[in-house]
Amino acid sequence: QLVESGGGLAQAGGSLTLSCVASGRMYDNYWMGWFRRRAPGTERQFVASITWNNSTTDYGDPVKGRFTITRDTAKNTIYLQMNSLKPEDTAVYYCALTKTGPLRLMWNYLGQGTQVTVSS
Repeated sequence: QLVESGGGLAQAGGSLTLSCVASGRMYDNYWMGWFRRRAPGTERQFVASITWNNSTTDYGDPVKGRFTITRDTAKNTIYLQMNSLKPEDTAVYYCALTKTGPLRLMWNYLGQGTQVTVSS
């Protein structure tokens, strides 16, 4: 089970931090990360991922240089620090996990999602 938190409202140029806690045992070959969906019926867009064993990160082009993904293995938690937010970052953000990477291609588990709204 993946449980997200930290969504909300921010102004353009501001920052938000999302968290996701994974229940159960984590293994070194796991990847965790984030997708987002801007509107109902649209494709989920890859945002970022991190490997559980050595923290190798990957980012989608729209967020490179603005978002940072990190993990805390002791807490089974990942974080997404979102800086320089833009109105186009408005979306439902989903935490995801795959047992074999890369996460940008597929996931095995997906959270319920948390809404991020950026006002101009």
